[in-house]
Amino acid sequence: MPVKTIIEPFRIKSVEPITWTTRKQREELLRAAYYNLFLLPADDVLIDLLTVSGTGAMSTHQWAGVMEGDESYAGGRSFDHFRDSIQDIFGFHPVIPTHQGRAAERILFSVACKKGDVVPSNTHFDTTRANVEFVGAEAVDLVIPEGRQPSLKHPFKGNMDVQALDTLITDVGRERVPLVMLTVTNNSGGGQPVSMENVRAVHKVCRKHGIPLYFDACRFAENAYFIKLREPGYESKTPKRIAQEMFSYGDGCTMSAKKDGMANIGGLLCTNDNLLAQKEKDLLILTEGYPTYGGLAGRDPEAIAIGLQEALHEDYLRYRITSTAYLGNHIAEQGVPIVQPPGGHAVYLDARAFLPHIPQEQFPGVALATELYLEGGIRSVEIGTLMFGAAAKMDLVRLAIPRRVYTQSHIDYVVEVILEVWKNRESIQGLRLSHEARFLRHFTARLEPLVDEPVR
Repeated sequence: MPVKTIIEPFRIKSVEPITWTTRKQREELLRAAYYNLFLLPADDVLIDLLTVSGTGAMSTHQWAGVMEGDESYAGGRSFDHFRDSIQDIFGFHPVIPTHQGRAAERILFSVACKKGDVVPSNTHFDTTRANVEFVGAEAVDLVIPEGRQPSLKHPFKGNMDVQALDTLITDVGRERVPLVMLTVTNNSGGGQPVSMENVRAVHKVCRKHGIPLYFDACRFAENAYFIKLREPGYESKTPKRIAQEMFSYGDGCTMSAKKDGMANIGGLLCTNDNLLAQKEKDLLILTEGYPTYGGLAGRDPEAIAIGLQEALHEDYLRYRITSTAYLGNHIAEQGVPIVQPPGGHAVYLDARAFLPHIPQEQFPGVALATELYLEGGIRSVEIGTLMFGAAAKMDLVRLAIPRRVYTQSHIDYVVEVILEVWKNRESIQGLRLSHEARFLRHFTARLEPLVDEPVR
C-alpha cells in the first residue's frame, strides 16, 4: 500500500544536547539581551529557528570530505572539486570562493556598482540591500503584487514584476542599472519560489536592455523543487536539470553556501564576464584571500562541493519541503496568520495580522518574536520594520528550520508554543528602539518594551 508518512531521509549518528530554561530565566535573559534575539547566548535557546545559515547538519560524506581537505594556500585540489561541482550545476565560469554570501555580495557590488546606480530585484535580502546601499546605489524591490499579500495563495509569489522591471530601466536609464538580481527562493518575501517562466521573462528584459542577470542562489535547490511540484512541464525533470536550466538564463550569481550548500561556512561568486571576474579576484585577494581558497580553510570547499549535490537529492527535498509545510499548515488551521503557502526553508508569521493592535513603528515582528522566546525558548527572527526600516512592506517573523537538525517532535513543540502565544496575543505590547547602527541595525539593535502611559 502507498505510504503517506514522509520520514527524515537519514539516520542520526551524533546528538547535541539542548538546554531547558524557565520563563523567569528567559525574562532575565531577554532583558540582558535588550530584547534582541541575536544577542541571546545560544546555549539559552531551546529550539533555534533564527536562521538556516550554516546551522544545518553535515552528512557523513561531507565530514569525510573535510578530512580530505587540501589546506594548500594556492592551487589546492579542494578548489578543483569546489569549482567542478559548482560548474556542473550553475554552468558559470569562472568561480570565486568567499567566506560567506555577504562577502560575495560586497565584492560584486563594489566592482559592478557606483553611486547613483539602481539595482532591481524581486526582493533584496538584508545583506544584499546593505551592500548595494553601502556603495551609494539604490536597491529596488519589484516583487509581483501577490507577493505583498501574506494570506493570498499563489504558486510563485517570489516572481519579479517583469513589466515594472522594464519600466524602471526605461525610466532611470540603462546606464544606471549595472545588473538585475533575482533571489531564489525569495527569502524576504516569505521563502516563496520563482517560476521558470518568470526567470525566462526577466532574462528577456535584461537582454533587451543589455543588462546582466545575476541570481542570489542561496536556496536554488528548494526553488528547483518547487518548480518541479508546481510548474507544468517540469513534473518529470530532476531538480538538478531544473537548476541547470534556471542558471542558463543568467550571467552570474552570488551564494551563501551555508544554505543550499549544506555547509557550516562558505560562499561563492560566479560570473561569465572574465574582465569583471579579474577585478573581483583582485579585490578578493585584498580582503578575503587567494582565489583558490577565498578566506576558507581547504576543508570547507570540499564540504560545499558535496553539499551542493546533496541539496538536489529528491528524497531530501521532498522531506524538506513537506516538513516545513507541516509546521505552517498546523498553525494556519488554528487561525494563525502566515505567509501562504508555506515557504521552502521557513514558515513566516504575519506579525501585522497576528498583532493588529501594535502599530508598525512599535515593531510588531520583534514583539511577536520575543514572546515566542518567552513562552517556549524558541528563537526566530523579525523580517520587517526593524530589519528594513521604511523599505519594509510587511512585518514577518521567520521560523527558519535548519537542515537535517530537528525532528517532527521538535516541530510539534513549536506548534504548541505558537498556538499558546496566539491564544494570549492581545496582551503582547510593542517595543521602541534605544540604540541602532547605521547599517544592518537588526543585528545589534537595543530595544525596550513600551510601558503603558498613565491615564491623564
